[in-house]
Amino acid sequence: MTSRGWTTVGDIVARLRRRWDDGSLLTSHAKAAPFEPVEVPLRGPTPASIGDDIAAVREWVAALDAGRRDDTCYELEWKSVGGRKFGRNEIPARAVLRRREQVWALLGVTGTVRRFDDLLEVSSRQPRVREWITEHPHRALALTPQMPQLIAAYEWLDAHRQSRRYLREISAPGVDTKFVERHRPELAAMLGVAASSSGFVSGLGLRPKPALVRLRPSPSLGLPAALTELAVPADELARLHVQSRVAVIVENEISYLSVKVPDDGIVLWGRGFDVDNVGRLPWLGGADVVYWGDIDTHGFAILDRLRAWLPEARSVLMDQETLLAHRDRWVTEDRPARSALTRLTVDEWGLYTDLVEGALGDRVRLEQERIDWNWVEQRLYSDH
Repeated sequence: MTSRGWTTVGDIVARLRRRWDDGSLLTSHAKAAPFEPVEVPLRGPTPASIGDDIAAVREWVAALDAGRRDDTCYELEWKSVGGRKFGRNEIPARAVLRRREQVWALLGVTGTVRRFDDLLEVSSRQPRVREWITEHPHRALALTPQMPQLIAAYEWLDAHRQSRRYLREISAPGVDTKFVERHRPELAAMLGVAASSSGFVSGLGLRPKPALVRLRPSPSLGLPAALTELAVPADELARLHVQSRVAVIVENEISYLSVKVPDDGIVLWGRGFDVDNVGRLPWLGGADVVYWGDIDTHGFAILDRLRAWLPEARSVLMDQETLLAHRDRWVTEDRPARSALTRLTVDEWGLYTDLVEGALGDRVRLEQERIDWNWVEQRLYSDH
């Protein structure tokens, strides 16, 4: 607007710029949808004010008339207004854009639209890629230099669905695993799978990185005595038949490495919510399973999750006595859980509820590595 509030060429551009920025203009262009004319009402001088500054009025009219560039940017519709001093005058009433080409010219994006058309042409043999370009025009334009590799990656991945090959085996021209990881959100949308790293791989039926379970076995279990610790793919470990009397699952790595391995027993690293990899080991069903995790809401959520696999698993060092004995070592839990956990014992549920409701303090947390080691040694195996 001018200082008088009269519509300028810049105001007409701004009206169309919003539709350009949100991608809707390019999307409708890609879909060959009929173009609906855009009418922009023009605010100008009132009939009574025309005579106040006729030079300003003439300048305003001239600017709008020049801005249409012989109707290549927009057309003007005029209206007749009258005044006592100057008689009747014709002034612009609205700007009208009847063709997309006028929009492109007005916004100065004709060259960009040509590049967009090139992208649509390049992707014409891959409908899903073309659909993504259509729905994400500005992101696609930003990726113009990478589009050949994106299409090549799409074609290879689409052709190798359910192949159970590792992503590292991709052999598309100009594409490596780093490229795929960098552009995973775009490729996931094109391929119709989840964009998370694990969801992308599983959705395409590729082979995921094997989940390793780390364990420290007692020599009496019959494994080679020289092997004090092993890291075994979870599915392979599940096929073994390990006759362990006691299985101690520890959430924290350094605590897992520090605890004594019980006679005829085994210590396993639970790794937080990855505890499913341990819980699904079928031979643990015949063992006395003990779980030691942090005393916080997530620690109890992990315990609850473990019991979905091993209902008889017992918790240790996750009680109120341990928590209160280490008050000086409490820290604050960042984002406490508030789930309704259905597999906790009465005592566990009571402590979990106190933590959720802040009965002992705001977001109280006692990490297992902060517990006094003498306390751990006296109580970890006290019930065995």
